[in-house]
Amino acid sequence: MADALAFCVRDRVVPAVEIRVNFGVFAGRNASQAEIEELARSLRDEVESFSITAEERHAFGGSREAVVRQVVVEVPSPYAGAVPNELADRIVSIAEQWAGRCIHERSDLGELGSEF
Repeated sequence: MADALAFCVRDRVVPAVEIRVNFGVFAGRNASQAEIEELARSLRDEVESFSITAEERHAFGGSREAVVRQVVVEVPSPYAGAVPNELADRIVSIAEQWAGRCIHERSDLGELGSEF
């Protein structure tokens, strides 16, 4: 296939573990590259292979529009271990602590930022 500017993904591989962090709801911004790298360093002790996507999703329907800024951690099946739910719980905990630190360090949210 030639390089394409846009393309359809027909065969999707579903990850064994997918964690979504509602970063933008609490931070009011996207996660920075440095923050994503910090999360990756935190996850390396838990899992050998994973991907992190920082996304800004725009949803449209009727007269409504929404923007969602999330960070998504995906772990492929071969690296999820025998009990993927246990790994997912550990990643959720790490991601919550990471997001809390990021929000607290770079936030003008007052009390919300101090909860973490």
